Amino acid sequence: FCICCMQGMVPYLPELIPHLIQCLCDKKALVRSIACWTLSRYAHWVVSQPPDSYLKPLMTELLKRILDGNKRVQEAACSAFATLEEEACTELVPYLSFILDTLVFAFGKYQHKNLLILYDAIGTLADSVGHHLNQSEYIQKLMPPLIQKWNELKDEDKDLFPLLECLSSVATALQSGFLPYCEPVYQRCVTLVQKTLAQAMMYNQQPDQYEAPDKDFMIVALDLLSGLAEGLGGHVEQLVARSNIMTLLFQCMQDTMPEVRQSSFALLGDLTKACFPHVKPCIVEFMPILGHNLNPEFISVCNNATWAIGEISMQMGAEMQPYVGLVLNNLVEIINRPNTPKTLLENTAITIGRLGYVCPQEVAPVLQQFIRPWCTSLRNIRDNEEKDSAFRGICVMIGVNPGGVVQDFIFFCDAVASWVSPKDDLRDMFYKILHGFKDQVGEENWQQFSEQFPPLLKERLSACYGV
Repeated sequence: FCICCMQGMVPYLPELIPHLIQCLCDKKALVRSIACWTLSRYAHWVVSQPPDSYLKPLMTELLKRILDGNKRVQEAACSAFATLEEEACTELVPYLSFILDTLVFAFGKYQHKNLLILYDAIGTLADSVGHHLNQSEYIQKLMPPLIQKWNELKDEDKDLFPLLECLSSVATALQSGFLPYCEPVYQRCVTLVQKTLAQAMMYNQQPDQYEAPDKDFMIVALDLLSGLAEGLGGHVEQLVARSNIMTLLFQCMQDTMPEVRQSSFALLGDLTKACFPHVKPCIVEFMPILGHNLNPEFISVCNNATWAIGEISMQMGAEMQPYVGLVLNNLVEIINRPNTPKTLLENTAITIGRLGYVCPQEVAPVLQQFIRPWCTSLRNIRDNEEKDSAFRGICVMIGVNPGGVVQDFIFFCDAVASWVSPKDDLRDMFYKILHGFKDQVGEENWQQFSEQFPPLLKERLSACYGV
């Protein structure tokens, strides 16, 4: 469904949408289900209008269709509602109670296939409204039916996959609100990982006697553990302390299947943020594996390994020094590769910046090899904590090796100007570097140099830093 057709439709939508909403009540099931789908295509427009005009009536009718007597209509309505949730995000907060009542009621009504779509609608709701879901009233509605399903399903049942994915979103959204449920959920995830690893080992030793395991069990369990670590933060510490998750993670990180490694590195990064004292003793063994996985052939594996290295650097501080050599060359190579996907470039730049922040003496000597792609890949991301730590790293490295940035200084200026509101001490770092460079080359040379700046860049640097 192309954007240009959408533009042509816009003038007719104020009349068309109410008509389509009426079609949701049509006596023919086929009309009701196709109306669900058609309306979902216009969710973006609906959400851009005042909520009482279209969003509220559409949501009200879609929720009724989720409880339709016809299975095909249930399915279409549930999928359409998930699309609407993604577009509406926090616009749905005022209606949460009403939405949850419907979705929970559907639990008792739905048969097997549609239950899977219902899990998706609940997970998407949690992703869309985030911490707004963390109210005892909502938790008491939502959690009992989810936990009931969780208890009904056996460890070997593939219906666990969508439920685990759904719970991962819910745990991340509820944060501390998920605490009462975390213990059994955590234990079962660890068990699923352990069982899958054991089965894989037996299969590898005697393939004629054992079946190959379905590793998806392990992948979704690792992802849910990530959701718990992200949602519970420091509260996950006691669960980690009482389990062998670090040993299991060591095995998962070396699995032959890329998706298993991808989820392992994501969990490693989340555990590093949540409870580093449990991760630290394993760093000696983990770092060579992380370095080995900085292979852009497997984009997502490489991306998560890169991110985890950055998080570990921030926790290790100067103690990261013995490990810089294991990863730095690969990171510099990735940031200089043509056609590297945008997210991988950004993550690589952030991790190089973080490594340089904690170990400037080790990273600064190769500054000239990465400064240009580093600046161009981070100029487009919004101000945030990760960008903050990366830019602090670059400033410290420029302090150690100012010559490394001279040839590409215009790119550094451009990257600095991309900040909307840096913290005061970071702004001071920028100020000192810009003025240091200007004083070094002299007024006349600086004038010539800044003539190359696009007008907007010149304006911003002059306004924010007085150069």
